[in-house]
Amino acid sequence: MRMPTTPFPRPAPLHPALAKAAAYRQLNEPSEAESLCLEVLETEPDHQAALGLLILALTDPPGGGTAARLREAQALVPRLRSPYRRAYYSGIIAERRAKARLAQDSPGARATAYEAFCEAMTWYDQAATLDPPDADEDDVRLRRTTCARLVRRHELGPRVEERVTWSLE
Repeated sequence: MRMPTTPFPRPAPLHPALAKAAAYRQLNEPSEAESLCLEVLETEPDHQAALGLLILALTDPPGGGTAARLREAQALVPRLRSPYRRAYYSGIIAERRAKARLAQDSPGARATAYEAFCEAMTWYDQAATLDPPDADEDDVRLRRTTCARLVRRHELGPRVEERVTWSLE
């Protein structure tokens, strides 16, 4: 049997700067990755891979848990064309916000972490229903499962309102 002469379509090669940015993320150097993504976006403002990688770099620890960085990442989400990617990256942002809050030892941090994990799981559920052909279905499922396990492991729950009664004696 003869093989077809038309090769299967291959994904577009990753922009060289984005390949470096991905490597910097692997080396725990998100600010270098961020800088490279911004370089690409200066010349190609709608570059989808650069937007996704920038969202990840902005939310990578150690600085990724700050409210300002998370807001900056969330502001990029509407620029993603794919509804799946918008849901997926919104889930990642919420998950990383939850992990950052969980690491804090401040009043209300555990309840806020719980709320953010719930938000992340909702986004992952939404992404799973959209499931484009190029999406990694297992990744969405695994991320959601990780959130649920962290909620159970840390025994997180919703905010409990305390009732205080004052005595006028």
